Amino acid sequence: MLVTSACLAIFIGLVHSYLGERYILTRLFKGDLPKLLGSDWFTKRTLRFAWHLTTVAWWGFAAILFLLTNPSGDIQKQILVVIAGVFFVSGLFSSVLTKGKHISWIFFWLIASLSFYTALFS
Repeated sequence: MLVTSACLAIFIGLVHSYLGERYILTRLFKGDLPKLLGSDWFTKRTLRFAWHLTTVAWWGFAAILFLLTNPSGDIQKQILVVIAGVFFVSGLFSSVLTKGKHISWIFFWLIASLSFYTALFS
């Protein structure tokens, strides 16, 4: 059941990102958006990375579900590594797509670092 759940989380993430990009974001961006930091560029980029972060989070949950199908003695470390990966990718999205202007990347990478550090040294 957990493998099926994980596969469904991966699938729904793909569908969410693809359909959201194709049918929601592109149409939304044709409208009049708030001009943050002088233009709507930052607004569009922020909405885009925030939209796709949902998929990244769901894939992280899928990875945890897979890990839980056959938990080992170091399951806590494995889950912490998945969490670190999700927050690292989230920070990457934030920093690259907004050219570092949306400062969430700082917090995402701090969470990733602390989670990874704990996985290695606890």
